[in-house]
Amino acid sequence: MLRQMINSFLMLMVLTIIIGLAYPLAVTGVAQALFPHQANGSLISKDGKPIGSELIGQNFANSGYFHSRPSAAGKDGYDASSSSGSNLGPTNKKLVDTTSDTIKKVREENGLDEKGLVPADLVLASGSGLDPHISPAAAYLQVERVAKERGLSVEQIKKTVDSYVKGRQFGVFGEPRVNVLKLNLALDAVK
Repeated sequence: MLRQMINSFLMLMVLTIIIGLAYPLAVTGVAQALFPHQANGSLISKDGKPIGSELIGQNFANSGYFHSRPSAAGKDGYDASSSSGSNLGPTNKKLVDTTSDTIKKVREENGLDEKGLVPADLVLASGSGLDPHISPAAAYLQVERVAKERGLSVEQIKKTVDSYVKGRQFGVFGEPRVNVLKLNLALDAVK
């Protein structure tokens, strides 16, 4: 009986070292060597300071910026430590009311009439609540507002959006998308 307990304890120690230390260190080392940008959170820096991640959505409330999709992550949204959707179903009154209010707000901000179509990704949160991308349609809908606020031509803003539209992954998976943080940073660089 004592021998079995000693063998069990030794096996626990060996597996703890292999699975709890060696394997995570090896995976971290390989990730750092082969994919350092991604392994460190895909951070984007400005003037040497990290300002966001390519992978985490942010709130851009200023009308001179393209707006991200709404976020249901955390109390005030965009909380990376509280990533989750709202889990509200399509018949939930709170979801219907919130969506209706958001549609009105998007229409007002962008000068659309009551019948103007609004892309779903500008009024509905993603599954994680932190999607950093919007559809090209959502970006193009905001072009006139952003151009007016920045004192730039609509064509100049459209051209910038065009350059930030990414196609489907490997030409097959997902949908075309625009990273809002990268787009807004590119606009900040336009004089």
